[in-house]
Formats: sequence, structure tokens, C-alpha cells
Amino acid sequence: MTTHNDCPAPAAEKRPTLTKQEAIDFLLSRVQPIVDTESITTDTALGRVLAAPVTSAIDVPGWDNSAMDGYAIRHADLAAEDGWLRVGQRIPTGSTGVDLEPGTAARIFTGAPTPGGADTVVVQEICERDGDRVRIPLDCKAGANIRRAGEDIRAGAEVIAAGTRLAPQHLGLAASVGVARLPVYRRLRVAILASGDELAMPGEPLGPSQIYNSNRFLLIGLLQGLGCEVVDLGIVADTLDATTDALTRGAREADLILASGGVSVGEEDHLKPAVEKIGTLDLWNIAIRPGKPVAFGWVQGTPVLGAPGNPVSLFVTFCLFARPVVLRRQGATGDLAPRVLKIRAGFDWPKPDKRTEFHRARLQTGDDGELELAVFPTRSSAVLSSVAWADGLIEIPPGRATRRGELVDFMPFADLLH
Repeated sequence: MTTHNDCPAPAAEKRPTLTKQEAIDFLLSRVQPIVDTESITTDTALGRVLAAPVTSAIDVPGWDNSAMDGYAIRHADLAAEDGWLRVGQRIPTGSTGVDLEPGTAARIFTGAPTPGGADTVVVQEICERDGDRVRIPLDCKAGANIRRAGEDIRAGAEVIAAGTRLAPQHLGLAASVGVARLPVYRRLRVAILASGDELAMPGEPLGPSQIYNSNRFLLIGLLQGLGCEVVDLGIVADTLDATTDALTRGAREADLILASGGVSVGEEDHLKPAVEKIGTLDLWNIAIRPGKPVAFGWVQGTPVLGAPGNPVSLFVTFCLFARPVVLRRQGATGDLAPRVLKIRAGFDWPKPDKRTEFHRARLQTGDDGELELAVFPTRSSAVLSSVAWADGLIEIPPGRATRRGELVDFMPFADLLH
């Protein structure tokens, strides 16, 4: 690999340059879910990862019921009565009727059980009511507007798979089959640290050459958005001993350590030697811009992921690499990749990089009324305002120029940040 000033590193430091997908595959092949689980009430399980499948003990619906407000009938009665039937009963939702008598209809409401003998529900809008009689169109469709028992879910069926990150619709589904508590993995504890003597905390006066520690707040927000508990290891001085002490504490208190800064191989980059001193380390160049240097290793059995200190680089590498690691450690299964949408470019990108670029982009309406993407005017990885401006990231392949009007790959923040 190369150092931060692009001079060749010593041979011992060289590692192969990975593509984005190679790096993701490598990470996901090495991290495993935490094993601790707990049972929590269904209404508090939003965002948690299901540790065991949810199986229904009941049919849903539990009985044949009306899909509409209208009249429940025996379709064969219509011809004999020229469509006129006596309304023999009223079945509101939450009530149970009695078997239909020949030549009668039941006034019925959406969700109410259909009475015995009824095989059709006719919507009220096409019926003609006259006192205790109703005229049903003779051409109404037999079997219409009845939801059959078990049509949605059969008793014994798996309704939510283990490893699912629970969204509101999953909570509703669990409740619909009577599940009051759900087995979930406990919340993932993630330790964060920011390396750099130049860092100060907001609210403090800035000293010479100091900047505020925005990365702390960025990481806390990103991790809380994924449902993690954050262990803040604070600002770590640019020394080997301080970095080693912070990593040791993180390994003791957390399930994953995320470090910003110090991941290259310069004299003031101490993450690599600190991890190597007390654990094991893989260090790569990844063929992306921004976010080229990324470190991954282990300290006392706890995985460590190190990202660049520039805030945009940190944000991009979190979205691309830390997010799937966090999800896998939480117990999430399946495809952890975000959606990639094809959106029209509202810009020209005439000078592509030799690496894959991930640029901040915003959705906008073009002059023709169609959706397109605008890009932030600078590529700088230090301009955090670009991330707040954007709606997502576009991926531009290496060496490929982009012209206005072409389709580009767009990953919305709505997917990358949850």
C-alpha cells in the first residue's frame, strides 16, 4: 500500500488494493453475530434484530369474513327470487350471525364473519334496499368479496424469519398472530474513538491549529440510527500508549470498535501499530475515493474497524463498510447492501478518477419535469456540509466519464443510514 503522501511504503506494509465489493465480502466473512439475546415486548422491538423465527399459532383470518360492507347471500337463491331477498339479520364487525335461511340475505359489514350458508358478499352500492327486502343484481359474481379463513397466514407458518431487522410492518404482523413478546439480539455496543491532538470538543475554545471533533457526533448519530449503544472512548492523543489503552478499554466494554483517524502509516498514525501490539490487523487500500485507507483487525476478540479522519471519508466508509459490519454483528441476515437506483445525471463528470468515486448528490427536478441528480461542486473529503446538502451517494466507476442525461447509480441516504 502507499502512505498518506502517496510515496511507496516499505515492502512489509504493502497490501493488495481491494475493490469496494472485495472489502465488503472480506469483512462480512469474518464478523459473526453476537450471541446474547433477550425477550422484549413487541411494541418496543422496532429496529431490533429477530433472534428466532416468529411462527403463527392461528389462521389469519381466523374465519371466512366479509371484505366489504354489503349483503351476504347464497348465490343460488337469486334466480329463484328474481334477485329480491329478505334481510333476515344484521352482522356488524365483532358479531357473529346465524346460518342463512333460504331466500334471505344478511346485512354485513367489513371484517364480520360470513354466516353459514353464505357464499357471496355483494357490495351495498349496487343493491336496492326496500324496507326489510333487498334487490341483488342477478349478474353479481358468485364467491365475491369473501376473505377465506387462513387466506393470509396458516397456523404453523413462519411469518418473520430470524435475522430480520424489525420494521413497523413486522411489529404489526407479529401482533396480528397474537405474539406479545419477541426474541431479539441485545443491542450492539460499539466503542468509538477519534485520534488527533488537533481535536477539541464543541463548547471549548479552539487552540492553535485545533478543529472541533465533528467525527464523534457523526459516529454517534450514525450508530444510534442503527440501534446501537455507543461507548465513547473520547479523543485519543497521538501516541502509541494512548491508542493502545483506548483499544484495550474498547475491547473490554464493546462488541465492535470504530476508530476515526490514524489509519494510515505515517509517524503520527498509531492505530496500526497499536492494534498489532495487542491484537491482529489487516490494513488495506481500497480503490475508492474518498476513503482509501481502511483498517480491520481484532483486539482481545473484538473486531476493530478504522476509517480516515476526514469527515466525508469517515461518512462514506461508514456507509459502505461499517454499516454492513454493524448489521451482521447485530444478527441481521440476507443481503445487507443498500438499494441502488438508476437516476438521470443532471451534471457532466468529464474527468473520472482511476478509483471508484462516491460523490454527494441531491435529487432535483430537471427542466423537463423529470427527476435527476445534481452533485456537490467540490470533491473535497473535508467538506462536511456536502453530506448535509446531499440526499445520497452516486457511484462513478473508475475511468468512466459521465455526461448529463446518462443514468448513474444512486444510493439514497434513506437506505444507507438505517
